[in-house]
Amino acid sequence: MKKGDAGMGIKNAGAAVLCCFLLLEILGCESFVRKFTRKSKKQQAGVEMVLAPEEYKGPDMSKEELYRQYYLYWGSWQDELINALNQGLSRKKKVDCAQEALKNLVNMKMMLVDAARVNFDPVISRMNRLLSDIKGDIYGSDNYRNARIAENIKADVHLGFVYPKIRNYLK
Repeated sequence: MKKGDAGMGIKNAGAAVLCCFLLLEILGCESFVRKFTRKSKKQQAGVEMVLAPEEYKGPDMSKEELYRQYYLYWGSWQDELINALNQGLSRKKKVDCAQEALKNLVNMKMMLVDAARVNFDPVISRMNRLLSDIKGDIYGSDNYRNARIAENIKADVHLGFVYPKIRNYLK
């Protein structure tokens, strides 16, 4: 044997021992073993979830606070609509603003007694027409006209349905 061959045998034996330890370490790893073990064919009985529905009551607000809140939301959505029309923003933004403004107008109407609700109908019908005009204006060519209509609706609501004028007609 040559002098260098003895050193090679020790290196090979050391490498083999190292490989054995590495293989035992990998096989001993829980996730590795779990990955290659067979799952049982029996279905495990899962814990059955029980859902008890609860009705959300919302914050306790008086009718006047609620009306003022809807009025404030309507005003901000109406302003947003007017800005979107004047700046020529996307059709989706204009439609969303108009829908939210209309929704808050309807909520305001529902809080009034029947005699006062009749006064809201023309405003809501104008808002519905404006919404359909905005939906139909694909290219935004009527933005200026629609903005003026939205401003007129805003002025009419501010004149006729501000809280001090309407407070006696709340349900």
